[in-house]
Amino acid sequence: MRTPAIILASSLILFSQTGAAQQSNAPAQQDNSGYTLKTQANVVLVPASVRTKQGEVIYALRADQFVVEDNGVPQTIQLDEDTDTLGLTLVVLVQCSRSAVMEYAKLAGLGSMLDDLAGGAPRQIAIASYGKEATLLGDFSPDPQDTAAALGQLQPCEDSEAATLDAVAWASSLLDARKDHNRHAILLISETRDHGSRKKPADVIAALGQTNTVVDAVSFSPGKNEILSGLKFGGGSGPFGLLISAVNAAKKNAARTLAALSGGEYINFTTQKSFDGGLHQLSNRIHNYYLLSFRPQPAQSGSPVEGLHSIRVRVPDYPDATIGSRQNYFSGSLDSVPADLR
Repeated sequence: MRTPAIILASSLILFSQTGAAQQSNAPAQQDNSGYTLKTQANVVLVPASVRTKQGEVIYALRADQFVVEDNGVPQTIQLDEDTDTLGLTLVVLVQCSRSAVMEYAKLAGLGSMLDDLAGGAPRQIAIASYGKEATLLGDFSPDPQDTAAALGQLQPCEDSEAATLDAVAWASSLLDARKDHNRHAILLISETRDHGSRKKPADVIAALGQTNTVVDAVSFSPGKNEILSGLKFGGGSGPFGLLISAVNAAKKNAARTLAALSGGEYINFTTQKSFDGGLHQLSNRIHNYYLLSFRPQPAQSGSPVEGLHSIRVRVPDYPDATIGSRQNYFSGSLDSVPADLR
């Protein structure tokens, strides 16, 4: 495993152009940014960090030491070590409404923190705020000065709603429209709960799983007992049972659910120190990950099972290791989401 210097946390490394929902037989294409985009059919990308119980990174693992299960079925995996030059396309999405007015003073150093998070990677960063509706404050730009100018426009808004699911869906559509070769991510700074979204949780969860968009969430005022039960390692019965579990979890803590399902990080804060520490924690995870991938095996019918699939990563040689990885992907059309969940 190489030690990459340009990855935003351990989670912001998923490509938008080689997701599980896309199919292509095109050969590898050379991009002007200096790296080769490998276009494959039905590829699921799984970033994974592996640490001892004491938090020490476990280096130099081989592909044959990993076990990746798709809905409990072991997959044939590949390990990609050439990740040093991957670009980042990021939407920073900040809630401006409701209790956010009490938190804005803590965001003063966000610009320099974003620079630390992105590292030396080619980047395109957009800044947006939201209450009932999302507002683009600064379009995608590689220039830190443009990012700083957009962050300077952040201010609280008088709005009784905080439509987090709607805002994440909007940000995801912005990323999808880029059609670039970068990894796509959303940094969400918000309350834990959604207030007033029109989008259904199932649609947003499925869309993130289809497009390989990762959500990292830094949330304020978390409830003490908002725990994601039934998500890890595929709770629920079958792919749509898992989706039902995810929808129920999103009603309790939308930010944490979206982060967990998309392979992102979830951090909460109540003070300036914990906010700064949370972003510092993200920036410290820019190194030492493994990028695994697999092509889902078809079901007996000859095609992959539609719905939300659970992913589990294990390293049998290190049974006590702590592994952080993506937990799901979505297979099939969004039209396959059951009507009662939409």
